Amino acid sequence: MGSVWRAWDLRRSTYVAAKVLGQHDAATLLRFVREQSLRIEHPHVIAPHGWAADDDKVVFAMDLVRGGSVATLLGDHGPLPTAYVAVLLDQLLRGLSAVHAARVVHRDVKPANLLLDVTGTGRPHLRLSDFGVAGLLDEPRMTRQSMILGTPGYLAPEQLEGADPDPRQDLYAVGAVAAELLTGERPTSDGSLSIPVGPLSELIHHLTAPDPSDRPTSAAAAAQLLATATTGLPHTWPTAPDAPEVFDQLPPLPPPWTPTGPQPPAPNQPPPSPQPPAGSRPPASSQPPASSQPPASARPPASARPPASAQPPASNQSPPSTQPPAGSRPPASTRPPASSKPPAGSRPPASTRPPVRVAPVGVAAAGGRGRRGLWWVAGGCLVGAVGLLGSAAWLVFR
Repeated sequence: MGSVWRAWDLRRSTYVAAKVLGQHDAATLLRFVREQSLRIEHPHVIAPHGWAADDDKVVFAMDLVRGGSVATLLGDHGPLPTAYVAVLLDQLLRGLSAVHAARVVHRDVKPANLLLDVTGTGRPHLRLSDFGVAGLLDEPRMTRQSMILGTPGYLAPEQLEGADPDPRQDLYAVGAVAAELLTGERPTSDGSLSIPVGPLSELIHHLTAPDPSDRPTSAAAAAQLLATATTGLPHTWPTAPDAPEVFDQLPPLPPPWTPTGPQPPAPNQPPPSPQPPAGSRPPASSQPPASSQPPASARPPASARPPASAQPPASNQSPPSTQPPAGSRPPASTRPPASSKPPAGSRPPASTRPPVRVAPVGVAAAGGRGRRGLWWVAGGCLVGAVGLLGSAAWLVFR
């Protein structure tokens, strides 16, 4: 019947459920939204509160319910406790009373259209939804006489024959839903039901009577029969070990959506990079390279390492001192003989003193090679001076 999206309502400043339908789905829906949506306000009914159409597309907005449907709960838990089913049926009949009072027949009551708020293991809160095939009482029909609207297994016998909308058709569907919730077995398309024995058996038989006149006259009358049938029924399911639980069924919001609405990114700000989930390690390609130091298992043993004294010093460090440790004396072979020490205040003989060489000012003490270089320089200067004098004399006496 269409696709449902979670959308942000700018007027209400909250998230809503937006259902998008094609033109072939929208005829009765548009009529319902146009004439009835603002009239049905009930805690157990979800009616559209806004709609729009563009060419062949129709979209309408309604309240967002997060707990899934009764069909989801039934699939997760299986047959539900009798007291729990009684609470769901009471809320459903109250919602149908408001719908029928607005002269609307739902015509598609089934577990998938009964939504649940998130209540955990507490008291459930049911809301009747999806009025896509709803019919109006005493109004011209917008479908052909041979077209049957609804879901097989939940349709009253007169609906299969093409009868006009009647509130008792919804009551038949309520009885079929009650039997399914108690047994976990979906009714067959030919209308066969598996009705369990228990406090609700007589009520289910009345609701699913083949003749509409044998059913309760209204949803309010059916609620009275339900209250009578469940009088004194203890609500043991909240404390049962396997109590039905309604939890949040919606996935988390993707960025940049937040619980307070969409957050546009700041100007010139790149989108945030996805963060890995808690407890996970980034892939090897994103991990920084390990240090170049080899692991302990790959290092050579201590016996194969060079001694500390054989390691060359760093370029900015002086070589280690060869002084002996404190308190030790060098061996006798390395100590100078006592006779080689001159007495205090005496000078060594001249034969033992190194000769002193004095270089002239401006001349490097480089031996004979430096003096020969000076003579060549002096000769070059003299030849140049003679050449200059000759040139000057030639210019004067020519």
